[in-house]
Amino acid sequence: MEAKFEVQLKIRKPVAEVFEAVVNPAKLTGYFLQTSSGPLAEGSTVTWKFAEVDQTYDVVVGQVVKDETIVFDWPSDVPGGGSTHVQMIFKTLDADNTMVQIREGGWPDTAAGSKASHGNAGGWMHMMCCLKANIEYGIDLRAGGAF
Repeated sequence: MEAKFEVQLKIRKPVAEVFEAVVNPAKLTGYFLQTSSGPLAEGSTVTWKFAEVDQTYDVVVGQVVKDETIVFDWPSDVPGGGSTHVQMIFKTLDADNTMVQIREGGWPDTAAGSKASHGNAGGWMHMMCCLKANIEYGIDLRAGGAF
């Protein structure tokens, strides 16, 4: 059975504002990443750095549909595990509310793959909580969280 998951969270902001907070590196580094080499644009490869780990991740962006979808592949963090496939979906609930769904899959069918998928599910949920806190309340939940 393939290790995959979906997490979701309602953000009380219009879809355009939520989408921009994810694709724009100046905004994304305000609540989630330490650094990003550029915007999430279709066909680009962007390098992400998290404060909590001493490595970078190349994010290969496959599709971007403004205010709707971001699709990318990135390393699985499982030795010999290749890449995983991430799909971010932005759904307008009404003029002031957006549902963000993140799906990820593609880990190897091993104990290490299962462990990595569970870790990423928690990581993406954390990302969405940080996004919510940042754009709804102006709070950076990750501040001071690095080792």
